[in-house]
Amino acid sequence: MLKNLIRRFPVTSFFTLAFGLSWMLWMPYVLGDHGTNVEPDIHIPDIGGNGQLVGVLPGAYLGPLTAAFIVTAVSEGRSGLRHWKARLFRWRVGWGWFLGVLFGVPAAILIGTAALPAAWEEIRVPSAMIAIAFIPVVIMQFLTTATAEEPGWRDFALPRMQRRFGPVLGTCLLGLLWGCWHLPLFLTEWGGYPDVSWVQPVEFVASCIPLSLVMTWVFNRSGQSLPLVMLLHALINSTYSLVWPEMFPRLNDDKDTLHGLLIVTTIAAIVLIVVTRGRLGLDTTEERERPVEPARV
Repeated sequence: MLKNLIRRFPVTSFFTLAFGLSWMLWMPYVLGDHGTNVEPDIHIPDIGGNGQLVGVLPGAYLGPLTAAFIVTAVSEGRSGLRHWKARLFRWRVGWGWFLGVLFGVPAAILIGTAALPAAWEEIRVPSAMIAIAFIPVVIMQFLTTATAEEPGWRDFALPRMQRRFGPVLGTCLLGLLWGCWHLPLFLTEWGGYPDVSWVQPVEFVASCIPLSLVMTWVFNRSGQSLPLVMLLHALINSTYSLVWPEMFPRLNDDKDTLHGLLIVTTIAAIVLIVVTRGRLGLDTTEERERPVEPARV
């Protein structure tokens, strides 16, 4: 019965599992001493000055990554898993793509921050230690956050959703769901709780939509290279967590990062939609992978 349901509605099954598994594992983090403190006896160990590594990562890994594996295995079997795995290890992309993402993402974030008036009150040049630490932090983000999330959102869900709804609408729906998946974390130190207003999660979810449009373009134009998209994701997190506070010490980490991200990604998304005429790099003339039937959602 359950297998038939997954085979019939693979996309809906994926999102149900991704949300359910992650939110279930995040509950101790949300209710415990690093969150709402409803259950003060729940203690999340601090690693690196906070409880995010223990509180967030297990739920992140168990959610999108596990959901994608389970639904693919049940609905498409070994053949489907081979194609899912192929995108996951598709490193053979021109070096120009990797260099463009490596330098372009931090540059876009830092330049876009200049649109915030308060950014001009004080700007500092990052120290040598920040430069030295940047690549190790990117690697860590690649192996943690990006690896936990992108095999699900971009490797499993994106190809199906853009075939079903088209590149723009399919990506917007994916971005909305991707953003909403993070919502419980705004009740923890991850989201700045208790000093968080309703505006921040709304702005975060809103920024996930144009960001997803940019990621879809990179995914499609690179021949569906998931490592490239994972690198993009890791660079965004690393730039905001490491370089951005050092360069703009007067800005608020929790609020102004969202303002800047929304501005930069919205401008980039609009440009890409106009330039690609809404195709976002989707190749309709060649089959780069085994065709995936439009899934009912």
